[in-house]
Amino acid sequence: MTGAGVALVGGAPAAEAAAREPGGHGHGCQERYAFTVMGTTDLHGNVFNWDYATDAEFDDAAHNDVGLAKISTLVNEVRREKGRQHTLLIDAGDTIQGTQLAYYYAKVDPITDPDGPVHPMARAMNAIGYDAAALGNHEFNYGIPVLRKFEESCDFPLLGANAVDARSLRPAFRPYVLKRLRSPRGRVVTVAVLGLTNPGIAIWDKAHVQGKLAFPGLVEQAAKWVPKLRSMGADVVFVAAHSGMSGTSSYGDQLPYVENAAALVAEQVPGIDAVLVGHAHVEVPERRVRNERSGREVVLSEPLKWGQRLTLFDVVVEWRRGRWEVGSVGSRVMNANAVAEDARITGLLRAEHRKVVAYVNRVIGRSKAEMTAAEASVRDTPLLDFIAWVQAEVVRKALAGSAYASLPVVSQASCFSRTARVPEGDVTIRSMAALYPFDNTLEARVLTGAQLRAYLEFSARYYVRTPAGGGPVDPSKVTNADGVPDYNYDVVRGVSYEVDIAKPAGQRIGKLMFGGKPLDDAARFVLAVNNYRASGGGNFPHVAAAEQVWSTSDEIRNLMIGWVQGTGEIDPAQFASVDWKLTRDGVPVF
Repeated sequence: MTGAGVALVGGAPAAEAAAREPGGHGHGCQERYAFTVMGTTDLHGNVFNWDYATDAEFDDAAHNDVGLAKISTLVNEVRREKGRQHTLLIDAGDTIQGTQLAYYYAKVDPITDPDGPVHPMARAMNAIGYDAAALGNHEFNYGIPVLRKFEESCDFPLLGANAVDARSLRPAFRPYVLKRLRSPRGRVVTVAVLGLTNPGIAIWDKAHVQGKLAFPGLVEQAAKWVPKLRSMGADVVFVAAHSGMSGTSSYGDQLPYVENAAALVAEQVPGIDAVLVGHAHVEVPERRVRNERSGREVVLSEPLKWGQRLTLFDVVVEWRRGRWEVGSVGSRVMNANAVAEDARITGLLRAEHRKVVAYVNRVIGRSKAEMTAAEASVRDTPLLDFIAWVQAEVVRKALAGSAYASLPVVSQASCFSRTARVPEGDVTIRSMAALYPFDNTLEARVLTGAQLRAYLEFSARYYVRTPAGGGPVDPSKVTNADGVPDYNYDVVRGVSYEVDIAKPAGQRIGKLMFGGKPLDDAARFVLAVNNYRASGGGNFPHVAAAEQVWSTSDEIRNLMIGWVQGTGEIDPAQFASVDWKLTRDGVPVF
């Protein structure tokens, strides 16, 4: 059967206590066996408890720690307690993108070179002893060759039942793996792990996957594969799903499949016992969902991103009428900040870590003034002006001499991190990495004035409606309306406008001007825009369907680095200007 992998793990004393518990013999139970499935997700290239943007140990307001070296210590603790042979370790995706460590071995010293290195995430996960990992959408960010090389380096399968060949619709990766555990009495328990990834890949990484891979819905593919796994003898079925629980999509109706479908899979597909959830970057120690057809409860858990938490699914199976039945499943999370890093993992990759630290601290130019993103969500700041300026400059040069050279270029930018800053003085690669942490590339799309207005109106939904006359506005309470994240709020450079937060969403953009005159709805503009937004991320209107007139495979971060290296200096006086502001009934808020 395509994608099958089978491993037999022996049994020994660690589970004897559970096995000897009274078995409810009046119900035909003769034996109980307890085992634990551990899970991580959204590791995003984190091995060390290190922040490459600040060049210091990772820390946040909750004093979380990150990285596989911490996870390894937790895993070792669980294996010592339970007995390694009574445990499995799986992941729910987004492994090879997210830190400068991951970027370095995809782009600077790529693993795809003939004599290239082994990916650090593969080395760490192999050393820890993962049994399987689902594909995440960010696995495709660097293209299929990088992903295949990573897959080749892993001692465990990468699973994606709904990642299929675009022509044959046959699985392009292993759909599942079967793992066999042995109870202390010698009976084998077959545990299936089905991997499901995110259908949004078809949009977000269209440049890499179009015509090559397709990504049907999670519910549809789970309904196809779970009965097969049961017919193949699976006693327990786990799903590792790179898909949140909310039932929503960030790209609207562009695909007929739900982005965050993990709970829907649990509700609608019978035969699943537990789901390791990824993608949403939230911590859910345990959620129980009742399957609509079987009536049975399914346990879902999502550990916090970057290796901050380890999920433990504790499973008890009972031998009844000649077969194993699931008696109970529960889940919880362990916090990585409670333990030290595993010296075996840090030692294994110390040389790679030092190489990346040296790379990100390379000086590429100077800045005449400090720029910070602290107020970028409520004010027009030089920092976002800088991103938009560089993007517009690159697009103008690319379109020179083309049929679109005469169109004015406007440029979007988002506040990815409110802690980002470019210092006065020396500027390093890590300064640019902190300013633009995502590996987005740049595109040019043609919009009309009317479409640009609609784009800005959609973006302005980000603000909480705040009537006039209510006293001063608290900047910390006026943003992120209805949970809209900072990265889904765009400002546009090249036009000027006001955002009136006293008005309802959809009616907020006023005094929209271009060249000192009211914007002509029929005018045409080139929008310099990142590929995430251009491909539908955030579900902004018009842009995904707009004519693409140019694109590059180079990351926007690298374009910024190249701009600084080429000019040698960042001078805010060259690009900083106040082109938008928040108002209440026309009165400036700040």
